[in-house]
Amino acid sequence: MTTLLFFIFFGAAIFATLALWTRQTLLVAYILLGGVLGPFGFAIIDDPKLIEQLGEVGIIFLLFLLGLHLEPDKLLKVLKTTLSATVVSSAGFLFLGAAVGFIAGFTYLEAIILGLAMMFSSTILGLKLLPTTVLHHQRIGEMVISILLLQDVLAIFVLLCLQSIEPGNFVTWTTIAKLVLGLPALVIGAFAIERFLLQKLIRRFDKIHEFIFLLALAWCLAWAEGANMLGLSLEIGAFVAGISLAQSPIARFIAENLKPLRDFFLILFFFSLGASVNLGQLSNYIGIALLLSITMLIMKPLIFYFLLSHSFPKKSSAWEVGFRMGQMSEFSLLLAVVAFDTGWIREEVGVTLQLATVFTFIASSYWVTNRYPSPMAVSDKLRRY
Repeated sequence: MTTLLFFIFFGAAIFATLALWTRQTLLVAYILLGGVLGPFGFAIIDDPKLIEQLGEVGIIFLLFLLGLHLEPDKLLKVLKTTLSATVVSSAGFLFLGAAVGFIAGFTYLEAIILGLAMMFSSTILGLKLLPTTVLHHQRIGEMVISILLLQDVLAIFVLLCLQSIEPGNFVTWTTIAKLVLGLPALVIGAFAIERFLLQKLIRRFDKIHEFIFLLALAWCLAWAEGANMLGLSLEIGAFVAGISLAQSPIARFIAENLKPLRDFFLILFFFSLGASVNLGQLSNYIGIALLLSITMLIMKPLIFYFLLSHSFPKKSSAWEVGFRMGQMSEFSLLLAVVAFDTGWIREEVGVTLQLATVFTFIASSYWVTNRYPSPMAVSDKLRRY
């Protein structure tokens, strides 16, 4: 493990230096490093599954920190505003993705699943490039966050359906029960325990920072695991844990102290993303992957602009929301894996999804960090934390 971490972080430091020197985004540096060191590159690190598991912890902390910044009443208000835009845009991306699948010669079901994978934008990339002190409490930040959250719930529904049924069968009652009862039970349990137990512990020991830090980690991971046991995702559990703490006066302190830990694991996530790309098959599927990624990079900002332009006094704000969510998602990668494992798609469809996701991650992060305020902006003028 020590050798593995040495290669990743020593290599990340070198690639990050080159990226900053050439005014590129750090996320691209981490992805490229994964491709170079991973099993399809020089194979210095040949177990990307382990890195993927470590990277998932970064996603958990990212969603937990997001929840800490959003008070429940404010979140519900914003979600109501963006619900129709999320539903309509998801339907549009489903149609576009399926159309590209048909053009590529995929089967009917494969094209539909390809379209399903197009419905989601990256929660990780969207939030990582969103300044927490500038936009989180402004209209743009609220819109981005609420749409991404609604997409995450939709993604979990799709994944549960794919995992619970075999091709040709119907959705089971177990799947329906998980969706209808699991999430409400998780939310009610988190808020009840936070009110009657966690608040008392925080008030009693709030001056002991080490204890608060430990308590926050335990709270985050406990609800992530609880969500997993209910058939939901770890990320949803972590987000619920953060939301339940959002009204606590110590929420900001917890958020600031967890950021370095989150960033540590997110470097591993982006490394694992690059390591998962099979470079040996690049020439076979690069054409359709580029068509798919270019379609999404163009149409996602256009569709979001069309749906959200009436919500902002300035049209440029609607464009910014669209470009911040103009990529595919980590859920697209997960959907490809689940669909292949359950027999819904062939390997070539999964590889196409992988490549297209990486292409959109790179292109979207490059565009946002060069055009909009971001913690990872390439210029000092745009860098906001």
